Amino acid sequence: MSLFNHLLSRALPLWLLFFINFLVLLGKSQQEVLQVQVGIVLDTNATLAALSLRAINMSLSEFYNTHNGFKTRIVLNIRDSKRTVVGAALNSITLIMASRRGLSSTSEIPNELLLVLQLQVLFLSFVMNIHHFILDKEEGSGGHYRTREFNASTIFNQPRKSISIPIISFSASSPVLDSLRSPYFIRATHDDSSQVHAISAIIESFRWREVVPIYADNEFGEGILPYLVDAFQEINVRIRYRSAISVHSTDDLVKKELYKLMTMPTRVFIVHMLPDLGSRLFSIAKEIGMMTKGYVWIVTNGIADQMSVMGESSLENMHGVLGVKTYFSRSKELMYLETRWRKRFGGEELNNFECWGYDTATALAMSIEEISSNVNMSFSQTKRNTSRDDTGTDLDDLSFALSGPKLLQALATVSFKGVAGRFQLKNGKLEATTFKIVNIEESGERTVGFWKSKVGLVKSLRVNQTGIKISHSSHRLRPIIWPGDTIFVPKGWEFPTNAKKLRIAVPKKDGFNNFVEVTKDANTNAPTITGFCIDVFDTAMRQMPYAVPYEYIPFETPDGKPRGSYDEMVYHVFLGEFDGAVGDTTILANRSTYVDFALPYSETGIVVVVPVKDEREKGKWVFLKPLTRELWFLTAASFLYIGIMVWIFEYQANVRPSESIFTRVLVVVWCFVLLILTQSYTATLTSMLTVQELRPTVRHMDDLRNSGVNIGYQTGSFTFERLKQMGYKESRLKTYDTSQEMHELFLKKSSNGGIDAAFDEVAYVKLFMAKYCSKYTIIEPTFKADGFGFAFPLGSPLVPDLSRQILNITEGETMKAIENKWLLGEKHCLDSTTSDSPIRLDHHSFEALFTIVFVVSMLLLLAMLVCRRYRQESKSGEINANNSPTDGNMRAPPNQPTDDNMRAPTSPPIDDQVLEPPGPALNEADDQDQLLNDEVNVGDRNEVDIIVEVDPTLVHRRNLITSKTIPPEELHYSRGLSLHRL
Repeated sequence: MSLFNHLLSRALPLWLLFFINFLVLLGKSQQEVLQVQVGIVLDTNATLAALSLRAINMSLSEFYNTHNGFKTRIVLNIRDSKRTVVGAALNSITLIMASRRGLSSTSEIPNELLLVLQLQVLFLSFVMNIHHFILDKEEGSGGHYRTREFNASTIFNQPRKSISIPIISFSASSPVLDSLRSPYFIRATHDDSSQVHAISAIIESFRWREVVPIYADNEFGEGILPYLVDAFQEINVRIRYRSAISVHSTDDLVKKELYKLMTMPTRVFIVHMLPDLGSRLFSIAKEIGMMTKGYVWIVTNGIADQMSVMGESSLENMHGVLGVKTYFSRSKELMYLETRWRKRFGGEELNNFECWGYDTATALAMSIEEISSNVNMSFSQTKRNTSRDDTGTDLDDLSFALSGPKLLQALATVSFKGVAGRFQLKNGKLEATTFKIVNIEESGERTVGFWKSKVGLVKSLRVNQTGIKISHSSHRLRPIIWPGDTIFVPKGWEFPTNAKKLRIAVPKKDGFNNFVEVTKDANTNAPTITGFCIDVFDTAMRQMPYAVPYEYIPFETPDGKPRGSYDEMVYHVFLGEFDGAVGDTTILANRSTYVDFALPYSETGIVVVVPVKDEREKGKWVFLKPLTRELWFLTAASFLYIGIMVWIFEYQANVRPSESIFTRVLVVVWCFVLLILTQSYTATLTSMLTVQELRPTVRHMDDLRNSGVNIGYQTGSFTFERLKQMGYKESRLKTYDTSQEMHELFLKKSSNGGIDAAFDEVAYVKLFMAKYCSKYTIIEPTFKADGFGFAFPLGSPLVPDLSRQILNITEGETMKAIENKWLLGEKHCLDSTTSDSPIRLDHHSFEALFTIVFVVSMLLLLAMLVCRRYRQESKSGEINANNSPTDGNMRAPPNQPTDDNMRAPTSPPIDDQVLEPPGPALNEADDQDQLLNDEVNVGDRNEVDIIVEVDPTLVHRRNLITSKTIPPEELHYSRGLSLHRL
């Protein structure tokens, strides 16, 4: 025990020495830490501002705990803006001047103010206003304060008087701030303009054509409008009206504005304002019945991001509203922060501003540490020349921060993965790439999809969908509950109950009344409009999903005559005199610049009609007309070819009777070909001699230009301008109003002031041909035209809905019924077609038949040659077999005795033989058979020790004898020759 006490007494001074040194080093390190003051201007009475300040303090505390080796520490100086812009400006200036003069009341640390951190969450800060107001006392003003107007960059960004202090705001999202072009103003948040493409994608996906923006009447609300207009122009969506509501408006003024919107046909509203005004707006909208079926409400992130601070009653009023909300990915950094936040502050949820504030404090701490080693963190010393006449203010004493430019550069380059995503400034602000689409219900919000900058609308971010910039179909979002608690997509517009009837102009014309006819009652003078076009329009309007009241107004003068051309009628629609035009109005490019056309409902094209003449084939050589010259020559050559092949086969048949089978097959095939050729010739010749052959008087449109004949066109039609563009002289163009007048002009012909051709649309020509089809025909070419269409003012929402109904009519049986009612005569007359030459049979028509004959003949010839070759080889084999010994060398065995009597007699010389005279043919033939048999059987005698040689000539002679064709004298000679050889 004494030993332990001894060691402890000796080691205690050493431990005390180490402890004292540690305290000295710790104190020295604390003295070396540079504390940097950062000013904060906020509304201390705002809930979101207080929560954001908590997030900043939490961020700095956690950051320095994990980076205890940093040499800098941020100290916050907080000022209350008193909910006014002037208060925010004055407190910012106070912080700057207090830092410069060393008047800080918070601590004894060096007073370098490097940044003003703006936390004016619910109200616009002074940097969001183009002009700001401060009070400045001036001599000569009677002791009163006057208002001095200056730009935000006057204090912070003027080249000569700039204090070079960066200002960071994570709540100032208005695009108006871009006009300041202040390099020292940084937005650690998303620009409001970044969400306009998400809104336009929603509008386009549901095919709404008109919208009405409702926005706060201040810089925050107006800042997004130019970007909305540009985005809607890209998708051809019209902004019918802009509704600006002041934040100071009473409920009666808001209700008056909403009643005004109810009288308009547009039912799609985009709301861009802050929650306080938004809650009042939706409460009044529900009260007056604008949250019912048929309405569409879309809110921007100004409301959608702050729904957590809105009460349950506000959510009930917003049932069925769509919202575009800022989206933060569920990263591990965000989830860890939410866990620590709930543990530290209870059940309060994090919002976007708290996340941005957390990341902003981290970025600021990193940037200050980066520049602390090589930058002088102080203000430049300036001295203002004072005099008795000096009317300046303390603003003139402001000097610039030496570390400002370096700090600005460090903030622009800092990049890290924060709780709100990747923190990286681009052009002085954060860039948004993803927004969440939510459907607001009474119980809260429900996610129905997302919008990505390079993809468009998607149901889920888990699916990799690329290549589609903007969605064109509503199925890319999940089912949505719309106002009125319905799942049916609103059409986006409807006629108000007190709306007036549409004034629809109809043309007044004298001819072709099957399409449009205007008649008046003799007693009341009330017009009655009928016709094919009128029935199509009435049917389409009855099938519309909503009621559209309208009335027909004839386009005529007071005395009942046509008021002008179709172009003039369309132009009056453009001027607003009429709400639409219905009739046989052709869709043209120049007219589409003044009006919008629905889809065409008639046949398209412009054709040329000319008379026909009968050119029936006559003459003594008409029998040659059915076949072309080439076919005649081919037939003659085929006959010659078949004759040669038959001769070849028959020649072989004389030698070999079995060869005649090839001739029979060839003749059968050739007779089949002749049967088809003969029947085709007979039918064609009959047609030429009996059927009337109608030929056009003009073959082509170009012949009209060269011949100088007159051409007719319908009065008031656009075809007149088309003919002039094609080079036809106006003096050669004649007009007509009815089909009867058109026929009479044809009868007169050009020589008597009539016409030789008519240039008109297919619909009119078909009606004309239904009555005179046997006398006229259509020639080439057919010119393009888009058919008849209904015209409406530019941007009219009726056009897409009416076009869909026209498609339903034209694809169904309804259009056939209407055509049968007004164009019935058209089906009784077939279209007259023309041909430049009579129908004749050419060699191409029978090319396959002649090919079959040739192939069959070649196959038969090849088969004949193969058979002949086979027989020759068979006979040669038999002869060789007969010439070869059959039993050794044909001699007797050596052990057998021989007998001279067994030998064959030696044949005498041929000269010593006596030839017998020829006998009867039949007996001699029998003798010849017996002789040849004996000659051949000689070799079979085993008793004779001789070799018999068979002459091939004998074999041939035997065949001749068998066929009974050898002459007797030749037979007698052959017998003698055979005996001699034996």
